[in-house]
Amino acid sequence: MALTLSGPTERADAPPATRLDADFYDLQSALTDAERAQLGRIRAFLENEVAPRADEFWERAESPRHLFPRFAELGMLGAGIPEVAQYDNSALYRGWVALEISRVDASTATFMGVHSGLAMNAIWVGGSDEQRAQWLPPMARGELVGAFALTEPLSGSDTARGLQTTATRRVGTDGTDEWVIDGAKRWIGSAGFSDITVVWARDTADDEMKGFIVPTSTPGYSAIKIERKQSLRAVENADITLSGVVVPESLRLQRIASFTEVAIVLRLTRAEVAWQALGNGIGAYEAAVRYAGSREQFGKPIASFQLVQHKLATALSNITACLALCTRVSQLQDEGAQTDAQSAMAKAFVSARMRESVALCREVMGGNGITLDYGAARAFCDAEAIYTFEGTHDMNTLIVGREITGIQAFTS
Repeated sequence: MALTLSGPTERADAPPATRLDADFYDLQSALTDAERAQLGRIRAFLENEVAPRADEFWERAESPRHLFPRFAELGMLGAGIPEVAQYDNSALYRGWVALEISRVDASTATFMGVHSGLAMNAIWVGGSDEQRAQWLPPMARGELVGAFALTEPLSGSDTARGLQTTATRRVGTDGTDEWVIDGAKRWIGSAGFSDITVVWARDTADDEMKGFIVPTSTPGYSAIKIERKQSLRAVENADITLSGVVVPESLRLQRIASFTEVAIVLRLTRAEVAWQALGNGIGAYEAAVRYAGSREQFGKPIASFQLVQHKLATALSNITACLALCTRVSQLQDEGAQTDAQSAMAKAFVSARMRESVALCREVMGGNGITLDYGAARAFCDAEAIYTFEGTHDMNTLIVGREITGIQAFTS
Protein backbone atom coordinates (compact mmCIF):
# COMPACT_ATOMS: atom_id res chain seq x y z
CA MET A 1 0.00 0.00 0.00
CA ALA A 2 1.42 3.38 -0.92
CA LEU A 3 2.17 5.71 1.98
CA THR A 4 0.44 9.08 1.93
CA LEU A 5 1.59 11.41 4.67
CA SER A 6 -0.86 13.56 6.56
CA GLY A 7 -1.29 15.12 9.96
CA PRO A 8 1.61 15.77 12.36
CA THR A 9 4.15 13.72 10.40
CA GLU A 10 3.77 15.73 7.19
CA ARG A 11 6.90 17.61 6.11
CA ALA A 12 7.40 18.20 2.42
CA ASP A 13 11.08 19.14 2.82
CA ALA A 14 12.11 15.92 4.56
CA PRO A 15 14.85 14.12 2.56
CA PRO A 16 14.43 10.41 1.92
CA ALA A 17 16.47 7.98 3.99
CA THR A 18 19.81 7.34 2.34
CA ARG A 19 20.85 3.80 1.53
CA LEU A 20 22.63 2.10 4.42
CA ASP A 21 26.07 0.72 3.57
CA ALA A 22 24.84 -2.62 4.93
CA ASP A 23 22.04 -2.61 2.31
CA PHE A 24 24.48 -4.03 -0.23
CA TYR A 25 21.85 -4.75 -2.91
CA ASP A 26 19.85 -1.53 -2.28
CA LEU A 27 16.71 -3.38 -1.20
CA GLN A 28 15.47 -0.19 0.44
CA SER A 29 14.64 0.98 -3.07
CA ALA A 30 11.55 -1.25 -2.91
CA LEU A 31 9.99 1.39 -0.63
CA THR A 32 8.06 4.30 -2.11
CA ASP A 33 9.51 7.81 -2.03
CA ALA A 34 7.05 8.77 0.71
CA GLU A 35 8.00 5.73 2.77
CA ARG A 36 11.70 6.54 2.45
CA ALA A 37 11.02 10.13 3.49
CA GLN A 38 9.21 9.00 6.62
CA LEU A 39 11.95 6.46 7.29
CA GLY A 40 14.43 9.34 7.10
CA ARG A 41 12.54 11.23 9.81
CA ILE A 42 12.49 8.17 12.03
CA ARG A 43 16.17 7.47 11.46
CA ALA A 44 17.04 11.04 12.46
CA PHE A 45 14.96 10.72 15.63
CA LEU A 46 16.64 7.42 16.52
CA GLU A 47 20.16 8.67 15.93
CA ASN A 48 19.59 12.00 17.72
CA GLU A 49 17.35 10.99 20.61
CA VAL A 50 17.72 7.23 21.16
CA ALA A 51 21.30 6.30 20.29
CA PRO A 52 23.03 8.76 22.66
CA ARG A 53 21.34 7.24 25.74
CA ALA A 54 20.89 3.62 24.67
CA ASP A 55 23.91 2.30 26.60
CA GLU A 56 22.80 4.25 29.68
CA PHE A 57 19.34 2.70 29.76
CA TRP A 58 20.74 -0.75 28.94
CA GLU A 59 23.30 -0.53 31.75
CA ARG A 60 20.65 0.68 34.25
CA ALA A 61 18.19 -1.99 33.05
CA GLU A 62 15.46 0.62 32.59
CA SER A 63 13.06 1.10 29.68
CA PRO A 64 13.12 4.46 27.87
CA ARG A 65 9.52 5.26 28.75
CA HIS A 66 9.98 8.94 27.94
CA LEU A 67 10.06 8.03 24.24
CA PHE A 68 6.37 7.12 23.97
CA PRO A 69 5.21 10.66 23.05
CA ARG A 70 7.83 10.80 20.30
CA PHE A 71 6.83 7.37 18.98
CA ALA A 72 3.29 8.67 18.77
CA GLU A 73 4.25 11.93 17.06
CA LEU A 74 6.10 9.99 14.37
CA GLY A 75 3.18 7.62 13.79
CA MET A 76 5.13 4.62 15.02
CA LEU A 77 2.46 3.21 17.35
CA GLY A 78 -0.13 1.00 15.69
CA ALA A 79 1.12 1.92 12.22
CA GLY A 80 -0.29 -1.33 10.79
CA ILE A 81 -3.77 -0.85 12.27
CA PRO A 82 -6.07 1.02 9.86
CA GLU A 83 -8.25 2.52 12.61
CA VAL A 84 -5.36 4.43 14.19
CA ALA A 85 -2.58 4.63 11.57
CA GLN A 86 -1.60 8.24 10.88
CA TYR A 87 -0.86 7.35 7.25
CA ASP A 88 -1.26 4.47 4.82
CA ASN A 89 1.80 2.22 4.92
CA SER A 90 3.02 -1.22 3.97
CA ALA A 91 4.29 -4.18 5.96
CA LEU A 92 7.57 -3.71 4.10
CA TYR A 93 7.82 -0.16 5.44
CA ARG A 94 7.01 -1.32 8.98
CA GLY A 95 9.73 -3.95 8.68
CA TRP A 96 12.25 -1.27 7.78
CA VAL A 97 11.13 0.78 10.77
CA ALA A 98 11.76 -2.25 13.04
CA LEU A 99 15.19 -2.63 11.43
CA GLU A 100 16.05 1.04 12.01
CA ILE A 101 15.02 0.95 15.67
CA SER A 102 16.92 -2.26 16.39
CA ARG A 103 19.96 -1.04 14.47
CA VAL A 104 20.22 1.69 17.12
CA ASP A 105 18.91 -0.28 20.10
CA ALA A 106 17.27 -3.71 20.12
CA SER A 107 15.80 -3.07 23.58
CA THR A 108 13.90 -0.04 22.30
CA ALA A 109 12.66 -2.09 19.34
CA THR A 110 11.40 -4.79 21.70
CA PHE A 111 9.95 -2.29 24.17
CA MET A 112 7.96 -0.65 21.38
CA GLY A 113 7.08 -3.96 19.73
CA VAL A 114 5.43 -5.27 22.89
CA HIS A 115 3.08 -2.29 22.97
CA SER A 116 2.51 -1.62 19.29
CA GLY A 117 2.94 -5.09 17.85
CA LEU A 118 1.65 -7.51 20.44
CA ALA A 119 -0.75 -5.62 22.71
CA MET A 120 -2.31 -3.37 20.06
CA ASN A 121 -2.54 -6.13 17.46
CA ALA A 122 -4.15 -8.44 20.02
CA ILE A 123 -6.92 -5.88 20.55
CA TRP A 124 -7.19 -5.20 16.82
CA VAL A 125 -7.41 -8.90 15.89
CA GLY A 126 -9.42 -10.06 18.88
CA GLY A 127 -11.40 -7.06 20.04
CA SER A 128 -14.94 -6.05 19.19
CA ASP A 129 -15.56 -2.80 17.34
CA GLU A 130 -16.34 -1.15 20.67
CA GLN A 131 -13.15 -2.46 22.27
CA ARG A 132 -11.06 -1.27 19.36
CA ALA A 133 -12.61 2.19 19.55
CA GLN A 134 -12.07 2.41 23.31
CA TRP A 135 -8.50 1.15 23.64
CA LEU A 136 -6.58 1.58 20.39
CA PRO A 137 -6.69 5.39 19.97
CA PRO A 138 -5.16 6.20 23.39
CA MET A 139 -2.58 3.46 22.85
CA ALA A 140 -1.66 4.97 19.46
CA ARG A 141 -1.27 8.37 21.14
CA GLY A 142 1.05 6.85 23.74
CA GLU A 143 -1.37 7.70 26.55
CA LEU A 144 -1.81 4.07 27.61
CA VAL A 145 1.01 1.53 27.67
CA GLY A 146 0.13 -2.07 26.88
CA ALA A 147 1.74 -5.43 27.66
CA PHE A 148 1.06 -8.95 26.34
CA ALA A 149 1.02 -11.85 28.81
CA LEU A 150 1.18 -15.27 27.15
CA THR A 151 4.33 -17.06 28.40
CA GLU A 152 4.17 -18.73 31.80
CA PRO A 153 6.76 -20.05 34.27
CA LEU A 154 6.10 -23.63 33.07
CA SER A 155 4.70 -22.94 29.61
CA GLY A 156 6.55 -21.41 26.68
CA SER A 157 6.64 -23.25 23.39
CA ASP A 158 3.60 -25.30 24.37
CA THR A 159 1.29 -22.39 25.18
CA ALA A 160 -1.28 -23.52 22.60
CA ARG A 161 -2.30 -26.33 24.95
CA GLY A 162 -0.11 -25.89 28.02
CA LEU A 163 -1.56 -22.77 29.62
CA GLN A 164 -2.08 -23.15 33.34
CA THR A 165 -3.57 -19.71 33.89
CA THR A 166 -7.35 -20.16 34.05
CA ALA A 167 -10.39 -17.97 33.49
CA THR A 168 -13.73 -18.95 35.00
CA ARG A 169 -16.94 -17.24 34.00
CA ARG A 170 -19.52 -16.44 36.66
CA VAL A 171 -22.38 -14.11 37.46
CA GLY A 172 -21.24 -11.21 39.61
CA THR A 173 -23.00 -9.86 42.67
CA ASP A 174 -24.59 -7.17 40.50
CA GLY A 175 -25.99 -9.79 38.12
CA THR A 176 -23.57 -9.12 35.27
CA ASP A 177 -21.19 -11.58 33.63
CA GLU A 178 -17.60 -11.52 34.86
CA TRP A 179 -14.45 -13.67 34.78
CA VAL A 180 -12.08 -14.73 37.53
CA ILE A 181 -8.47 -15.17 36.37
CA ASP A 182 -5.89 -17.14 38.36
CA GLY A 183 -2.34 -18.03 37.39
CA ALA A 184 1.11 -16.68 36.66
CA LYS A 185 3.01 -15.25 33.70
CA ARG A 186 6.74 -14.85 33.11
CA TRP A 187 8.99 -12.76 30.84
CA ILE A 188 6.25 -10.20 30.18
CA GLY A 189 7.77 -7.05 28.74
CA SER A 190 6.69 -3.72 30.26
CA ALA A 191 4.25 -5.47 32.60
CA GLY A 192 5.65 -3.70 35.66
CA PHE A 193 4.56 -0.28 34.43
CA SER A 194 1.94 -0.97 31.75
CA ASP A 195 -1.53 0.51 32.13
CA ILE A 196 -3.19 -2.56 30.66
CA THR A 197 -2.01 -6.10 30.03
CA VAL A 198 -3.57 -8.47 27.52
CA VAL A 199 -3.75 -11.69 29.52
CA TRP A 200 -4.26 -15.09 27.89
CA ALA A 201 -5.95 -17.80 29.94
CA ARG A 202 -7.59 -21.20 29.53
CA ASP A 203 -11.38 -21.11 29.81
CA THR A 204 -12.31 -23.70 32.45
CA ALA A 205 -15.61 -24.33 30.64
CA ASP A 206 -14.44 -25.25 27.15
CA ASP A 207 -10.64 -25.58 27.69
CA GLU A 208 -9.97 -23.04 24.91
CA MET A 209 -7.75 -19.98 25.11
CA LYS A 210 -9.37 -16.62 25.81
CA GLY A 211 -7.93 -13.12 25.94
CA PHE A 212 -8.65 -10.35 28.46
CA ILE A 213 -7.78 -6.67 28.68
CA VAL A 214 -6.70 -6.38 32.31
CA PRO A 215 -6.09 -2.92 33.79
CA THR A 216 -3.00 -3.34 35.93
CA SER A 217 -4.69 -1.54 38.82
CA THR A 218 -7.12 -4.47 39.15
CA PRO A 219 -6.99 -6.11 42.61
CA GLY A 220 -5.11 -9.41 42.52
CA TYR A 221 -2.78 -8.33 39.68
CA SER A 222 0.86 -7.94 40.65
CA ALA A 223 4.03 -7.69 38.59
CA ILE A 224 7.63 -7.95 39.79
CA LYS A 225 10.51 -6.93 37.55
CA ILE A 226 12.93 -9.71 36.59
CA GLU A 227 16.42 -8.67 37.63
CA ARG A 228 19.95 -9.71 36.60
CA LYS A 229 19.19 -10.13 32.90
CA GLN A 230 22.15 -10.00 30.54
CA SER A 231 20.18 -9.50 27.30
CA LEU A 232 17.75 -6.76 26.25
CA ARG A 233 18.39 -5.18 29.63
CA ALA A 234 16.40 -2.04 28.82
CA VAL A 235 13.26 -4.15 28.43
CA GLU A 236 11.67 -4.41 31.87
CA ASN A 237 10.34 -7.97 31.84
CA ALA A 238 8.22 -9.03 34.78
CA ASP A 239 6.77 -12.01 36.57
CA ILE A 240 3.01 -11.55 36.89
CA THR A 241 0.80 -13.14 39.53
CA LEU A 242 -2.97 -13.20 39.01
CA SER A 243 -4.86 -14.11 42.16
CA GLY A 244 -8.61 -13.97 41.84
CA VAL A 245 -8.44 -11.15 39.30
CA VAL A 246 -12.02 -10.22 38.40
CA VAL A 247 -12.73 -8.60 35.03
CA PRO A 248 -16.12 -7.95 33.41
CA GLU A 249 -17.22 -9.69 30.24
CA SER A 250 -16.74 -6.35 28.48
CA LEU A 251 -12.96 -6.80 28.88
CA ARG A 252 -12.87 -10.23 27.26
CA LEU A 253 -11.59 -9.99 23.68
CA GLN A 254 -14.78 -10.83 21.84
CA ARG A 255 -13.25 -12.24 18.65
CA ILE A 256 -10.90 -14.70 20.40
CA ALA A 257 -12.34 -18.20 20.61
CA SER A 258 -9.16 -20.31 20.67
CA PHE A 259 -5.42 -20.30 20.01
CA THR A 260 -6.19 -20.05 16.27
CA GLU A 261 -6.86 -16.31 16.61
CA VAL A 262 -3.84 -15.82 18.88
CA ALA A 263 -1.67 -17.38 16.18
CA ILE A 264 -2.76 -14.61 13.80
CA VAL A 265 -1.33 -12.02 16.19
CA LEU A 266 1.92 -13.96 16.49
CA ARG A 267 2.24 -14.31 12.71
CA LEU A 268 1.84 -10.55 12.31
CA THR A 269 4.64 -9.84 14.77
CA ARG A 270 7.01 -12.74 14.00
CA ALA A 271 8.10 -11.33 10.65
CA GLU A 272 8.80 -7.96 12.27
CA VAL A 273 10.96 -9.72 14.86
CA ALA A 274 13.00 -11.06 11.94
CA TRP A 275 13.50 -7.44 10.83
CA GLN A 276 14.47 -6.59 14.40
CA ALA A 277 17.08 -9.36 14.42
CA LEU A 278 18.39 -8.02 11.12
CA GLY A 279 18.67 -4.49 12.53
CA ASN A 280 20.59 -5.75 15.55
CA GLY A 281 23.06 -7.45 13.23
CA ILE A 282 23.44 -4.32 11.10
CA GLY A 283 24.18 -2.21 14.16
CA ALA A 284 27.00 -4.55 15.17
CA TYR A 285 28.31 -4.68 11.58
CA GLU A 286 28.43 -0.89 11.28
CA ALA A 287 30.30 -0.66 14.58
CA ALA A 288 32.80 -3.31 13.47
CA VAL A 289 33.49 -1.53 10.16
CA ARG A 290 34.14 1.74 12.00
CA TYR A 291 36.40 0.01 14.48
CA ALA A 292 38.38 -1.87 11.82
CA GLY A 293 39.10 1.37 10.00
CA SER A 294 40.44 3.16 13.06
CA ARG A 295 42.14 0.44 15.10
CA GLU A 296 45.80 -0.10 14.23
CA GLN A 297 47.92 -3.17 14.86
CA PHE A 298 51.39 -3.91 13.46
CA GLY A 299 51.49 -0.37 12.14
CA LYS A 300 48.36 -0.43 9.98
CA PRO A 301 44.55 -0.50 10.31
CA ILE A 302 43.20 -3.94 11.06
CA ALA A 303 40.78 -3.40 8.16
CA SER A 304 43.73 -4.25 5.91
CA PHE A 305 44.08 -7.76 7.35
CA GLN A 306 42.66 -10.64 5.36
CA LEU A 307 41.01 -12.38 8.32
CA VAL A 308 39.27 -9.19 9.42
CA GLN A 309 37.98 -8.59 5.90
CA HIS A 310 36.73 -12.18 5.80
CA LYS A 311 34.75 -11.67 9.01
CA LEU A 312 33.22 -8.44 7.71
CA ALA A 313 32.39 -10.00 4.34
CA THR A 314 30.72 -12.96 6.05
CA ALA A 315 28.65 -10.66 8.26
CA LEU A 316 27.59 -8.55 5.28
CA SER A 317 26.66 -11.65 3.29
CA ASN A 318 24.48 -12.82 6.16
CA ILE A 319 22.85 -9.40 6.37
CA THR A 320 22.22 -9.31 2.63
CA ALA A 321 20.61 -12.75 2.52
CA CYS A 322 18.46 -11.90 5.53
CA LEU A 323 17.42 -8.56 4.08
CA ALA A 324 16.25 -10.27 0.90
CA LEU A 325 14.29 -12.83 2.94
CA CYS A 326 12.70 -10.15 5.15
CA THR A 327 11.77 -8.06 2.13
CA ARG A 328 9.95 -10.93 0.48
CA VAL A 329 8.12 -12.14 3.61
CA SER A 330 6.79 -8.61 4.19
CA GLN A 331 5.76 -8.29 0.55
CA LEU A 332 3.80 -11.52 1.00
CA GLN A 333 2.09 -9.97 4.03
CA ASP A 334 1.17 -6.93 1.93
CA GLU A 335 -0.28 -9.29 -0.68
CA GLY A 336 -2.32 -11.11 1.98
CA ALA A 337 -0.47 -14.33 1.16
CA GLN A 338 1.99 -14.74 4.04
CA THR A 339 1.71 -18.10 5.85
CA ASP A 340 2.70 -19.12 9.37
CA ALA A 341 5.54 -21.20 7.95
CA GLN A 342 6.91 -18.32 5.88
CA SER A 343 6.87 -16.02 8.91
CA ALA A 344 8.48 -18.75 11.05
CA MET A 345 11.23 -19.37 8.48
CA ALA A 346 12.08 -15.67 8.43
CA LYS A 347 12.37 -15.45 12.20
CA ALA A 348 14.38 -18.68 12.54
CA PHE A 349 16.81 -18.07 9.68
CA VAL A 350 17.43 -14.37 10.29
CA SER A 351 17.92 -14.70 14.04
CA ALA A 352 20.45 -17.53 13.51
CA ARG A 353 22.43 -15.55 10.94
CA MET A 354 22.24 -12.50 13.18
CA ARG A 355 23.67 -14.49 16.05
CA GLU A 356 26.63 -15.55 13.90
CA SER A 357 27.17 -12.05 12.54
CA VAL A 358 27.26 -10.21 15.86
CA ALA A 359 29.77 -12.76 17.15
CA LEU A 360 32.03 -12.11 14.17
CA CYS A 361 31.71 -8.35 14.65
CA ARG A 362 32.57 -8.70 18.33
CA GLU A 363 35.61 -10.77 17.31
CA VAL A 364 36.85 -7.99 15.04
CA MET A 365 37.15 -5.78 18.11
CA GLY A 366 39.13 -8.24 20.19
CA GLY A 367 39.03 -7.47 23.91
CA ASN A 368 37.46 -4.07 23.29
CA GLY A 369 34.44 -5.85 21.88
CA ILE A 370 33.21 -6.89 25.32
CA THR A 371 32.71 -3.29 26.52
CA LEU A 372 29.73 -1.07 25.74
CA ASP A 373 32.03 1.64 24.42
CA TYR A 374 32.60 0.18 20.95
CA GLY A 375 29.11 -0.72 19.78
CA ALA A 376 29.14 -4.52 19.49
CA ALA A 377 28.80 -5.82 23.06
CA ARG A 378 25.21 -4.70 23.53
CA ALA A 379 24.19 -6.17 20.16
CA PHE A 380 26.06 -9.39 20.99
CA CYS A 381 24.19 -9.81 24.29
CA ASP A 382 20.83 -8.76 22.87
CA ALA A 383 21.14 -11.33 20.08
CA GLU A 384 20.56 -14.13 22.59
CA ALA A 385 17.11 -12.93 23.63
CA ILE A 386 16.05 -12.14 20.06
CA TYR A 387 17.13 -15.63 19.01
CA THR A 388 14.80 -17.11 21.64
CA PHE A 389 11.65 -15.00 21.91
CA GLU A 390 8.67 -14.94 19.53
CA GLY A 391 9.13 -18.69 19.12
CA THR A 392 12.47 -20.39 19.72
CA HIS A 393 14.64 -21.29 16.74
CA ASP A 394 13.72 -24.96 17.19
CA MET A 395 9.97 -24.32 17.29
CA ASN A 396 10.04 -22.07 14.24
CA THR A 397 12.00 -24.64 12.25
CA LEU A 398 9.45 -27.29 13.26
CA ILE A 399 6.65 -25.08 11.94
CA VAL A 400 8.51 -25.01 8.63
CA GLY A 401 9.09 -28.77 8.88
CA ARG A 402 5.36 -29.33 9.31
CA GLU A 403 4.77 -27.34 6.12
CA ILE A 404 7.34 -29.44 4.26
CA THR A 405 6.18 -32.88 5.40
CA GLY A 406 2.58 -32.42 6.43
CA ILE A 407 3.52 -34.02 9.77
CA GLN A 408 3.54 -32.12 13.06
CA ALA A 409 6.58 -33.05 15.13
CA PHE A 410 5.27 -31.44 18.33
CA THR A 411 2.04 -31.84 20.27
CA SER A 412 -0.58 -29.09 20.07
